[in-house]
Amino acid sequence: MLKIEQVYWLLGAFLLFSAALNLRERRLAMAGFWAILACPFLFGEAILAALAAGTRWPAQAMGVGVLALGVMAAHGGLRAHADNAEAIAARRAAASRLGNRLFGPALAIPIVTLALVLGASHLRWQETPLIDAQHSTLAALGLACVIAFAAALRVTRAPVVSGLGEGRRLLDALGWAALLPMLLATLGSVFAATGVGDAIAAIVSAVIPTDSRLACLTAFALGMVLFTVIMGNAFAAFPVLMAGIGLPLLVLRHGAHPAVLGSIGMLTGYCGTLLTPMAANFNIVPAVLLELPDQYGVIRAQLPTALVLLGVNFLLLWLLVFQ
Repeated sequence: MLKIEQVYWLLGAFLLFSAALNLRERRLAMAGFWAILACPFLFGEAILAALAAGTRWPAQAMGVGVLALGVMAAHGGLRAHADNAEAIAARRAAASRLGNRLFGPALAIPIVTLALVLGASHLRWQETPLIDAQHSTLAALGLACVIAFAAALRVTRAPVVSGLGEGRRLLDALGWAALLPMLLATLGSVFAATGVGDAIAAIVSAVIPTDSRLACLTAFALGMVLFTVIMGNAFAAFPVLMAGIGLPLLVLRHGAHPAVLGSIGMLTGYCGTLLTPMAANFNIVPAVLLELPDQYGVIRAQLPTALVLLGVNFLLLWLLVFQ
């Protein structure tokens, strides 16, 4: 059975491979960064088992590693080395030769992931499921990436080592920004556990008339956008705003439909994703990969769309959530 732990091990192995290549090229900061980041992927289960047994030093060592990642990122030593003109010309020639066939492996990732998730309940060997049902989406995504990698090797007729080397080059180009989505994904849980939702509820109750449906809904919608801008992730903003405004004020006091509020509320938060550099994987990474002169060019291009979608989502909330 394919488990999420196996996907983590695969990611950790690739990070160690990237660290080894950078070490061979005497790029010590980049090598150290990827080597430290590989540790929680490779040894996460062992760290949790040690904590359960009362041994804290592995988790404390990992905490020191996280601080080291922050120091290395702030120091500015995580810059990808510039390719020479010959390598750039070779890649462009290969891209021209392969043409639209290059899109096949990239499109295989979402297509295979969707197929595996929808068919996970039917993928069995006798009575054993082939994909862990508890983490079927992430496990399917990991398997889809492996399949897409194999398809890319077939299309380009490149050796495995060359494909891994190109993956390392892309990872180096992203640098510390590759880590940001993982950090932001945990931020909402941290905020909710520390009582930020209760603080928001107190502030909102003091500022707006809580007897007004429109005022509470406006605070919820704008709060989803604002916290998504701050956190870079609507998933991180959602538990905070639902705990502070959605459940106590809209659902319990004004009888809002929780499913409608949650689904359209998440879409409203995504409007903030279009507006923030904190959503690095959407807004900063493309600018880096495309070598745009303006690193915020993607955000500026998305601004009109974000505002229109915010208006549409708010209208849908007002029309549907209290039905």
